[in-house]
Amino acid sequence: MDNHTLVTPTASAVTMPMRLELLDKSNPVFACYLVWMSLLVLKMLCMSLLTARQRIKTKIFSNPEDLRLSKNSEVRFGDDHVERVRRAHRNDLENVLPFLLMSLGYVAAGPHPMVARMVIRIGASARLLHTFVYAIVPVPQPARILAFTTTLLITCFEAIYVLVCCIKYI
Repeated sequence: MDNHTLVTPTASAVTMPMRLELLDKSNPVFACYLVWMSLLVLKMLCMSLLTARQRIKTKIFSNPEDLRLSKNSEVRFGDDHVERVRRAHRNDLENVLPFLLMSLGYVAAGPHPMVARMVIRIGASARLLHTFVYAIVPVPQPARILAFTTTLLITCFEAIYVLVCCIKYI
């Protein structure tokens, strides 16, 4: 039995395999969605590690019990380096999560496969770029605003597409 097979009981207690059709060759848009959203989720998880790295590097912590992690450290808020990473992480929470949800709705609404894959790739790539130019290697504007606006506009496009496709059902 391969990884894509579910076994479902029948009335006669005989099990019959049932194939999940979400991840086969006939659904490349959903597969594209899963790959890019997995990358964004992993990136968001890494932001916590990047914040911890900044705290250890600058020896600035937010809790007294963390002072044992590094000698000559202090409890302080507002360090520019730590706060930059925290702001980037918060920006992800405010923008990646809506993009994740709207992209799923968009994929479910049945867009043209080529357009859908392009929209997902560009939106996710823009979020990865945003983190890079904001938290890892700060670059002057307009790099950050362009990356931010790209994903924002794509999320709005997806929301409007879903509304237009689904409004007739309510």
